[in-house]
Amino acid sequence: MILSLISQTLIIVLFLTFSFGPAFFALINTSIKHGYRTGSLLATGIILSDFFLCILIIFLVHFGATNLIQDEKNQRFMGIMAGILLVVFGALYFRKPVAKTDDTIEIKEPSALTTLIKGFFLNILNPAVWIIWLGNVTAVSKSLTYSVLKMIIFFGITLGLVLLVEFAKIKGALKLKQLLTDKAMHTINYITGGLLMAFGLILIYNHYF
Repeated sequence: MILSLISQTLIIVLFLTFSFGPAFFALINTSIKHGYRTGSLLATGIILSDFFLCILIIFLVHFGATNLIQDEKNQRFMGIMAGILLVVFGALYFRKPVAKTDDTIEIKEPSALTTLIKGFFLNILNPAVWIIWLGNVTAVSKSLTYSVLKMIIFFGITLGLVLLVEFAKIKGALKLKQLLTDKAMHTINYITGGLLMAFGLILIYNHYF
């Protein structure tokens, strides 16, 4: 059982680390733009949403109410809401930095709470994340004899490892920043914003039609 849990942990960590969804691009962009602290806060918000969602699904599985996640109407509502949110977040990346009177450029750093909330909702409103965690919890629950406490501890440790990997990812992005010019930074902003808006429009289209 121990080997099975270790392998499942590695699979989850690797899968979440290399999931190139909206949260990934937002994290890399935020880290490059605002530095380690803000990037870490965004990553923490993302992982907190994963942990919240994980606990919620654990209890839904425990009480046999997973049909709430699989319900087509609920998925449609969540998909459209997530799409709208991603389009809004994406549009924000097209804002121009505020120019100071001495002609230097000021990039205003968002507050800690704003960054945490952004990471939380950027992740949790993605319907794909719900399906992923339903699969993760279902796969692990049998190995842990369907114990709610054991599953919470297991996923808490697993997500702690994911957070450490996210911090390493942020450090990598900061090293990349040293090679980037202001023009390249603006280009990365536009690419990130365009990708987030594209993700959002695809979600809206798929779930509305």
